[in-house]
Amino acid sequence: MSMNLHSLKSTPGARKPRMRVGRGESSGKGRTAGKGNKGQMSRSGHKHKPTFEGGQMRLVRRIPKMGFTNPAHKQFIPVNVGDLAQFEAGTEVTPVMLRAVGLAKGNGFGVKILGDGDLTVKLTVKANAFSAGAKAKIEAAGGACEVVKP
Repeated sequence: MSMNLHSLKSTPGARKPRMRVGRGESSGKGRTAGKGNKGQMSRSGHKHKPTFEGGQMRLVRRIPKMGFTNPAHKQFIPVNVGDLAQFEAGTEVTPVMLRAVGLAKGNGFGVKILGDGDLTVKLTVKANAFSAGAKAKIEAAGGACEVVKP
């Protein structure tokens, strides 16, 4: 027998009807409607905050706050100079090409070329940022570096 969408059924007991509270004493949830007697929690309009600890200082406020996160921080995708050696001489390497080849993986503000590795091939590299070491190695190999906007 094959399984089809119209033949799917819930496990017995998985779907229960919701309990209607405050509908008479014989319903099993009458009178106080399962809220107990008196107090803040039994009143209508009370909103239970998940972090409330009965008046004790909340954990969120007790633990130390440290550091600073810069909202304007731009995270670059790093690509090393040594990885660019796989391209043929005279190739114009762009961020789009680096993504297509699989050298620039993940999400980021742009591509930054870093100076790890050696380069012997003459390339024109277009990227969003260069480290000083990477720029020196590309130009030493006879290539050129060009900064493009992301």
